[in-house]
Amino acid sequence: MPSQAPQAFSRRILLAVSGLTPQIVTETLYALIHQPQPFIPTEIHLITTVEGAKRARPALFSQEPGWFRRFCQDHALRPVDFDERSLHVLSHPSGQPLEDIRTPEDNRLAADQILAWVRTLTADPESALHVSIAGGRKTMGYYLGYALSLYGRPQDRLSHVLVSEPFESTWDFFYPTPYERIIQTRDGKLVDCRDATVTLAEIPFVRLRDGLPPRLLTGEAAMSEVVAAAERAQQPPRLVLDPEKRTAWADDLALDLTPTEFAVLYWLAQRARHGDPPIDWKTTEARDEYLNIAKTLFHPMSTEYQRIEEAFRYRNDGKLLAEYFQPHKSRINSAIAEALGSHAAKRYQIPPGSMNALPLEADQIAVVDHRTPSNPQACQPPITPSHSVTLSQSSEE
Repeated sequence: MPSQAPQAFSRRILLAVSGLTPQIVTETLYALIHQPQPFIPTEIHLITTVEGAKRARPALFSQEPGWFRRFCQDHALRPVDFDERSLHVLSHPSGQPLEDIRTPEDNRLAADQILAWVRTLTADPESALHVSIAGGRKTMGYYLGYALSLYGRPQDRLSHVLVSEPFESTWDFFYPTPYERIIQTRDGKLVDCRDATVTLAEIPFVRLRDGLPPRLLTGEAAMSEVVAAAERAQQPPRLVLDPEKRTAWADDLALDLTPTEFAVLYWLAQRARHGDPPIDWKTTEARDEYLNIAKTLFHPMSTEYQRIEEAFRYRNDGKLLAEYFQPHKSRINSAIAEALGSHAAKRYQIPPGSMNALPLEADQIAVVDHRTPSNPQACQPPITPSHSVTLSQSSEE
């Protein structure tokens, strides 16, 4: 749980998607400020399409009816950063605005751009984000909720707003007014907006942020790539080692290792393949075994091997031997976490303690053999799979 409640953060953000019903902004805002612990946004962002923007601009920002301005006056709200610049229209890579979300390509573009906004707004540790999935096409709400599950922090919230009948989906209704306001419903009845009930339904969600690789928290990435990263921890591990090129992959992702770090990882991988028990790095047995592995990877006259051998020349006791291996262990574990994220990395990392081994079974480790591709024990370097998220045509909720 966060040390601060969402309403205590200095930057409080409401993020929503909208299609044909821009009133979800004022409806959600009404529900948020009438909670037992009100969440009053300092800024609002609305993700929409071309048609959604055409409806939102006159409904929310015009002088008349100007429903956002009216709402703020009716509830004496302090200034909220929300104007036409807060409308974020989905677009094609060319910059052409997205008219609607109907094709698989439209869905992919919407997913990636919605994800990018959630990633951006959750990057500020001083912010609390409230996400509403009440508006827009159903796929937009799905992507927005999924994006928050991937990037959401303890202070972030997800909700849907419920409006009582007969006010729901009535164009002239934007929020329950504190004064009499008569409107006509879809079936021709006259009703008073004061009688409407707006309820905020908070939606629990699983927060996966801490398990994502650091590069996906800061850089650009497609929804499919982030989803694949979150799913990796649920898959059986697969470590692939190429001794000739001294490269390694975990879950088909390359690990950033120095030649020496690769040698230590390769040594432990070979022990795991042979079913050997964990080894104590303070022993001369460990030193001699590691040096033999290093000879298979590096020519005995090479600079790399000579450097490794020199490092052991004056390391004759257990403490000094452990001092050699421990930094490599730490950097190998860090490289795995950097590639996979902390949660998925645990399946590969060398556990803490004096006894060292990879937490892998023999059949979870493969060694690339460029000389004998027909050998059943050989394999080719992995190719990172291409993941995609495709949903069918959706409708306005």
